[in-house]
Amino acid sequence: MSTSPQPQQDSGRKGRLGRGLASLIGEPANEAGRLPAEGEQRVVAIDQVRPSDLNPRHTFNEAELDELAASIREKGLVQPLIVRPAGGEGPGYEIVAGERRWRAAQRAGLHTLPVIIRDLTDQEVLELAIIENVQRTDLNAIEEARGYAELVDRFGYTQEDLAQVIGKSRSHLANTLRLLRLPESVQDLVRSGELSAGHARALVGREDAERLARTILAKGLNVREIEALVQAADNSGKSSTRKRKEKDADTRAFEREISEALGLEVRIKPGTGESGALTVKYGNLDQLEYIRTRLIGA
Repeated sequence: MSTSPQPQQDSGRKGRLGRGLASLIGEPANEAGRLPAEGEQRVVAIDQVRPSDLNPRHTFNEAELDELAASIREKGLVQPLIVRPAGGEGPGYEIVAGERRWRAAQRAGLHTLPVIIRDLTDQEVLELAIIENVQRTDLNAIEEARGYAELVDRFGYTQEDLAQVIGKSRSHLANTLRLLRLPESVQDLVRSGELSAGHARALVGREDAERLARTILAKGLNVREIEALVQAADNSGKSSTRKRKEKDADTRAFEREISEALGLEVRIKPGTGESGALTVKYGNLDQLEYIRTRLIGA
């Protein structure tokens, strides 16, 4: 009694073996680059992974990298990197999230890395990179601002849409973007951590921002003292003929949004640093009662 061959069963077993081998050596396990929406977890050779030009983070603390590398040597790399296929830029994978871990893993002498491979557009890569870094507080304020500006300028985000995607308030977004109006030398001080974002915001729009920044560092001033310093500079004889401070585009946008929401005239008067005054004009007592109701909800 003869037995018939079972080619379909052998073929299926061969396919499963091939797929397992591919996942071990880091070769694509799906045809034509098709990946599930949630990504595919795999272990790949570390030399197949490279950083992305879209990563807003460019500053890496050497001591922190050494500390992370020591932890990786002892416990391994627990959290996978998120990567995407490198596409037309050569074989391998581009880091979407986890460049700091990749750098530390190299120092730790790892030869392979756990990764989650996802098909992502440039826009999605930038979104994920910013979200991960902001949530982990890994970005300095200037890197954060440049990441936001890239999404606004390159992908046409409004600040309202971007605030929703990133999970930050619109005012945080606007105040962070304002830092890009500082001279490059002052931005460098923020990047290095010598000057905080709160200190720097008090200097936005000032022609003497660099001089004031050096004074702040030399005297170790806090934000309140900086505001007093700025006010003193404004009141000096040299600035007696200065032009009245103009409202920036963000302030005018806030005025317009609040006016439209209330149906009343609203004016914002910028003060020193981040301070200012908001005025709501009403024409009769009914409108005043309406304002009270909107504010306290009763």
